[in-house]
Amino acid sequence: MNERATMNRKPVYEVPAKSVINFQSGFAHKLLCDGPTFSTGSACAYSCAFCYVPDLMRKSPHMVGIKERHDQVVIRRRGAIAAMRGQLVDRFGRPKFKDPNDRRVIYSSPLVDIAANMELVRETIEACNTILELTHWQIRLLSKSNLLPRIAEQIESKYHDRLIFGVSTGTLDDNLARSFEQGCPFPSKRIASLHWLQDHGFRTFGMICPSLPQKDYDGFAVQMRDAIRAEKCEHVWAEVINVRGDSMTRTVAGLRAGGFDAEADALKRVRDQSRWEIYARDTFQAHVKIYPPGTLRFLQYVNPKTRPWWAQQQIFGAILL
Repeated sequence: MNERATMNRKPVYEVPAKSVINFQSGFAHKLLCDGPTFSTGSACAYSCAFCYVPDLMRKSPHMVGIKERHDQVVIRRRGAIAAMRGQLVDRFGRPKFKDPNDRRVIYSSPLVDIAANMELVRETIEACNTILELTHWQIRLLSKSNLLPRIAEQIESKYHDRLIFGVSTGTLDDNLARSFEQGCPFPSKRIASLHWLQDHGFRTFGMICPSLPQKDYDGFAVQMRDAIRAEKCEHVWAEVINVRGDSMTRTVAGLRAGGFDAEADALKRVRDQSRWEIYARDTFQAHVKIYPPGTLRFLQYVNPKTRPWWAQQQIFGAILL
């Protein structure tokens, strides 16, 4: 492992890229892809309080020798593009996946933001071009950045129909977002970049997550729908903040530090499982009211007690995790 310079004010570590594509990821169940995902890093340039990746990576070999917490560093995979190419060609350098009917969707990124700065934008462009050259796959890209248009501009027009872009935000309040999405561009900038993509004919999807408890769930759902211009999105994913690891604790602390005590109190109250379930159902039902059938994809963690209710909601877009 090598340490070099900084990125987004974080120390950067590099680890050898043994693989970049995961051909059978759990993100297929979330309907974000048809199995494959790719990630050129293991620790993000952003620092979102609610992020679950630090909890997933605690025992990762990529963290060996790193004294800082996962959310305090950036981990890049050295030689990522070469490793990706190696996964897509055989030992003679011939493409493995050239069936024109193989139009599966590959998703990025399950671990890090793909466009947190221009260096990562350039890396993502190179990764996309590699996939587009060697396969007939479609690529779904999700980011909390406003730089997705820079990626779109650098991909040849003949490939544009194979790209699907989305920006993630659970609030339209720039100051509120800043309290728990440290280092990310404001939601207003993200939404503007989504509009640019839509106005220039690119395929888009919505990602309303993670959303906080609301005083007016119906009003929130309508505001978010209108902001992302859902009629121009192929699908809309939504999700509440999940009780996973320390994510809730970190988010409550971030809200308080940002001066959002009422929001912090509301989130703290729903840490109780029964109240969290009410918050999730209220959020889901507000979204269901306003989307045409087949548009909404609501991600929800369930347990044996709550599964029966959510199973009945699958016809309305609930995805049980």
